[in-house]
Amino acid sequence: MPKKKSKKTKVQKKTKVQKKTKVLKSKSNLKVLTQKTSTSNSDEKLEIKKIKKQATEKKIYNLKDFVVYPKHGVGKITAVEKATIGQIDVQFYKIFIEKEKLTLTVPINQQSKLRPISSINQINKCISILKTKPKIKRTMWSRRAQEYDQKINSGKIYELAEVVKDLNKNTDIIADQSYSERQLFEKAYERLKSEFEAVLKISPEDVQKKLDKALGRKQISDNAD
Repeated sequence: MPKKKSKKTKVQKKTKVQKKTKVLKSKSNLKVLTQKTSTSNSDEKLEIKKIKKQATEKKIYNLKDFVVYPKHGVGKITAVEKATIGQIDVQFYKIFIEKEKLTLTVPINQQSKLRPISSINQINKCISILKTKPKIKRTMWSRRAQEYDQKINSGKIYELAEVVKDLNKNTDIIADQSYSERQLFEKAYERLKSEFEAVLKISPEDVQKKLDKALGRKQISDNAD
């Protein structure tokens, strides 16, 4: 009689082990399923984020719009054209930089390099920057010249105004400025002036009077007359 009992217990143990393995397998399957669903959900979320970013970054400029290309300044869109490059249709802007007599070709998918011209409020803020006192730095001129050049090529109008203000000597006498100082001042001044012209839609002479008045250069021209 005790031998029969032992056979039963062995059978019961086997069934218990089989049940456990089934439970473990089912749990592992659940884990795999949850992992798959979580990865698929994360993929879906990433796709949605990408679509949102593309929508916010996209901006379309029209023909005859003024835009700013940081390294060259204000330009006007003269054409929107298409070309086939390597069996791919590419659409691009043609931008004419009047001050440099230069035509740029900028693909539309690289329009992040461009920015629209400033608003009237930004122009007024620039005038207030020009009226403030210039910052006197004690660092070497080579380092300062590099900083000024970076600000000019940044395409940011407030940084342009700061360069014009800091390098302004309130005089047209060449001896009062070094050659490199005068070059940087004129470069920044002309770029600022061209954007003022595009925004305010007034003559270059009136823009110059406005800038010189803010810089305190008007008194010098009056005394010269």
